[in-house]
Amino acid sequence: MSRLPAPRVPAGYRVRVEGRLDPGWSAWFDGLALSPESDGTTGIGGFVPDQAALHGLLAKIRDLGLVLLSVEVIDPTPGGEPLEQTATAGPPLP
Repeated sequence: MSRLPAPRVPAGYRVRVEGRLDPGWSAWFDGLALSPESDGTTGIGGFVPDQAALHGLLAKIRDLGLVLLSVEVIDPTPGGEPLEQTATAGPPLP
């Protein structure tokens, strides 16, 4: 069995949710950038210091009743691009 590489912490993330959020919500999302997309979704992205903060972000999305569409690891710099994922999942748990 091969081991997965250590997670990149801290990292950048881009989360996409259904619907449009006003950029004024950025403060509620700890200063992450909100970008309305042409397809009616909103991207929420930027630097996330650790996995606990990522889970906090996802909890806020849940608490607002937003539909989570995707989560990507990105370059945490402004305008970050998705990073290639080289890790593969192991066999399913029993």
